Amino acid sequence: MDGITAPSPRVAIVTGAAQGLGEAIALRLADDGFDVAVAGSTRNPERLDAVVASIMAKGRRAIAITGDVSREADIVSLVEKTVSELGGVDVMVANAAIFRQTSLVDLTVEEWDEHLGVNARSVMLCFKHAARQMIRQGRGGRIIAIGSTSSKKGHISVSAYAASKFAIRGLAQCAALELRKYNITVNTVAPGSIATKMTVHPDDEVNGGPCSTMHKNAHVPLDTPVGHPSDVAALVSYVAGPESGFLTGQCIGINGGYHLD
Repeated sequence: MDGITAPSPRVAIVTGAAQGLGEAIALRLADDGFDVAVAGSTRNPERLDAVVASIMAKGRRAIAITGDVSREADIVSLVEKTVSELGGVDVMVANAAIFRQTSLVDLTVEEWDEHLGVNARSVMLCFKHAARQMIRQGRGGRIIAIGSTSSKKGHISVSAYAASKFAIRGLAQCAALELRKYNITVNTVAPGSIATKMTVHPDDEVNGGPCSTMHKNAHVPLDTPVGHPSDVAALVSYVAGPESGFLTGQCIGINGGYHLD
């Protein structure tokens, strides 16, 4: 397979961009020269507005779009508004996710469906509608899912979460094979423990530091390395950039050596 030539930086969409990984990724892509559509839920529009302001302060265009990533109509609207206001879609980063720890014997169907809906169905919808737009544009593109170490390795009390993250790894492999003829690459970035609002807990200081409560509950060693959103954003920057044209269908771990492929 020849390297897939990336377009010069144009327009990126980042879901779950109000905070944490999504915010860091959106800001890094703006530094890389992208205009960015930041997507999030209706619960915290002020946070999205703050991210938009930070991107515009860097000299790039940005828009905030709210909706439910698990609903196809909302993803269609996300792509359409991005095209209408920013001129196209060249990078899609499907980052939005939820994380809850529940043992298998206590897991409810509602919790299972919510994880698969937010963490897996939303990624499929982002892939589908970004790919359709990229194919129409005819200039290739980059599609990136944010997975997890749980895309590759199970842990205690995260059955629904791990199932959703394993699902997007397989989805990305299939999509990579289907879309390479259109010069579109598809990859998964799989972070380990990253200190964000989704993973830190008020009891962390008692249990040893950032993410330690989550580690303890999942019987993960407490000395497991903890990274920062900027670490993940730097990797996404490369995967979204022009040098990564020969990289597709991969699930790239970034976990401080906690899990080795």
